[in-house]
Amino acid sequence: MEAYKNTGIKDIITEFPQVANILEEYGIGCGPCTVGICLLKDILDIHKMAPEKEQELMSRIQAAIYPERNIKTNHPVETAQTVPTPHVFSPPMQLLVDEHVVIKRWLALIPSVIESIDLATDEGVKIIVDGIDLIRSYADRLHHAKEEDILFTYFDDSEKIFQVIYEDHRIARNHVKKMLAAVETKDTAALNQHLTDYGLLLAEHIKKEDEILFPWLDKELAEEQIVELTQKFDKEDGEIGVEPQKYLSYLDNLEDQFKE
Repeated sequence: MEAYKNTGIKDIITEFPQVANILEEYGIGCGPCTVGICLLKDILDIHKMAPEKEQELMSRIQAAIYPERNIKTNHPVETAQTVPTPHVFSPPMQLLVDEHVVIKRWLALIPSVIESIDLATDEGVKIIVDGIDLIRSYADRLHHAKEEDILFTYFDDSEKIFQVIYEDHRIARNHVKKMLAAVETKDTAALNQHLTDYGLLLAEHIKKEDEILFPWLDKELAEEQIVELTQKFDKEDGEIGVEPQKYLSYLDNLEDQFKE
């Protein structure tokens, strides 16, 4: 079983599909995950569980991999899904997670914006332009820049998961360019499509970071690196010239508008 701990979880699931169902019972969604670079041992590290639950999970995975051994398992009696212990993030990583919360507020508004927006009015154009500004200034310049230019430099960013994140950022920026072009030409259909695609992309992107990448990176950081990251993030936020309150007010107003 030790050899399988160093095997990619996607490879294990491909060979033993029932493992995905077992993990799902413990609140670990490796089956539908689109990254799939974690080793089995990474799953245990990232999704913190009580020792008895971890032992229970591993015994069930072992039984699925070696059915001929008739391994006895402590199958959970309760039917409710087991919830892993949430990861407690370090201050700089928590800042990135908190910024995700703001970005997700905008993503949640996109369907309502698409349904009601009118590019023929100044008000309609302003809502979209301000929303695109939130994406470019808050999500990209303030948030993604801290990831790409600071956090990721502490690691080997040639690894697959970093390349997936970089590609997500690239695609997101391309959607923004297409949104701006659609506003310029009053192409509502194109605007709606790129808003929708951006929303779907970023929702999955944030999930990958919050549930997989950030917990993993956080565990790898030394205490002195955490202190250094905090200082670098503060310095970057002070120099970049983006005022978060501007975008929080925009979201507050838009949420109030769509409640009516």
